[in-house]
Amino acid sequence: MIAQILFAVALLVGTYFFVGRVRFIRRNILLGRDVDLSDNPAARWKQMALVAMGQSKMVKRPLAGIMHILVYLGFVLINIEVLEILIDGLAGTHRVLSFIGPFYNLAIGFFEWLALGVLLACVVFLIRRLAGTIPRLNKPELKGWPQKDALIILGVEIILMSALLVMNASDKTLQERGSAHYLNAEAAMHVECPDCGPVEAGGYMGSFPVSQYLQPLVSGMSEEALVALERGAWWFHFLGILAFLNYVPYSKHWHIIMAFPNTYYASLKPKGEFDNMSSVTTEINLMMDPSATPPEGYEPPTGFGAKDVQDLSWKNLMDAYTCTECGRCSSVCPANLTGKKLSPRKVMMDTRDRLEEVGTAIDAAAKAGQAVQGRFEDGMSLHDRISAEELWACTTCNACAEACPVNINPVDIIVQMRQYKVMEESAAPSELNNMFSNLENNGAPWQFNQMAKADWTQA
Repeated sequence: MIAQILFAVALLVGTYFFVGRVRFIRRNILLGRDVDLSDNPAARWKQMALVAMGQSKMVKRPLAGIMHILVYLGFVLINIEVLEILIDGLAGTHRVLSFIGPFYNLAIGFFEWLALGVLLACVVFLIRRLAGTIPRLNKPELKGWPQKDALIILGVEIILMSALLVMNASDKTLQERGSAHYLNAEAAMHVECPDCGPVEAGGYMGSFPVSQYLQPLVSGMSEEALVALERGAWWFHFLGILAFLNYVPYSKHWHIIMAFPNTYYASLKPKGEFDNMSSVTTEINLMMDPSATPPEGYEPPTGFGAKDVQDLSWKNLMDAYTCTECGRCSSVCPANLTGKKLSPRKVMMDTRDRLEEVGTAIDAAAKAGQAVQGRFEDGMSLHDRISAEELWACTTCNACAEACPVNINPVDIIVQMRQYKVMEESAAPSELNNMFSNLENNGAPWQFNQMAKADWTQA
């Protein structure tokens, strides 16, 4: 009972902190301005199935894509085993689902092969990162915590898969020795055979195709030591899953969850198609026709473009929390490839970091009894993190949006920040200011008299 109580307490505490973090992220995303993305649900479900579930954009780089799919499948399917761990931990049973017989054997064997595949894939990913031979994994924005975060996750996954295999190796050895708790874990798995030994009597003896090769490492241990090893690995696996669950929302690996809603709500429009700024259009129409009546419920805009994260849409903020930091966007960005400062990955990371900063400050103010009413202001903005040099280096080619494996669109954020620079600060580059002057004075981007605009047709 003590073990069961400790298990329940750990589960409740882990779940409490996980839910709290999820609520924090959800609130932060909803700080963005509203945008309706409920159109064409059939196309959206298809998009999510292909991109998030089918990993269709990952396999465009086959080696990394196949290994990622292996880790992804392992994460999803192996954690089905967590259901059995939850039942066993709360009820005090051992391998309670073994009553399903041969299917259980098949499932455990499949999970073990997956665990080995995940372990090997993570080792390869770890070597790739530590070797430093892949340019996109060695960019300035990954220095410090982002690099450590990637190594921590890979290390944790390797350790968890190893703990699973050690647990199974110890379990099988205890079964072979006829240890009561392990041999009689579930009566339905045993057959009546007075002449059979423990191995033949055990119904799931053949279900450990990988961990059986670890048995020589533990075969010399006493039964008490084996039980301690098996229980220790079991508890480590469970507590490791809880720790992983609570670490992931603070990590780039939160895309494990966010990839699904993010691909569902991703734009269905052709890349490069700009949204019309309806507020600007309405203001111009009202100025051009003094007798025009403003639309019902219309409120004059308080600003244009994006100064801070709250000026971006909630989808832009969801993009920021979904970023995998894989760098595929920056690796195809023509500005980045030619040595310019712009990195689409950094734009997403900076947006997320600023959103975290704003969300934390709002919570701190609320705890101090100074709840934020309306827009949050702290004298800082997203432009303090993303420079004008970065913004104007973008060619809006949308190569980054096309390359992103989870349909993130950095260009949308860049364009909105540019709009703020031009429309609120009149801070466009000199080349653009010359074009604006020509448009205003000549009705064309070029510097010649309006009366001569069509002369080129006579040449």
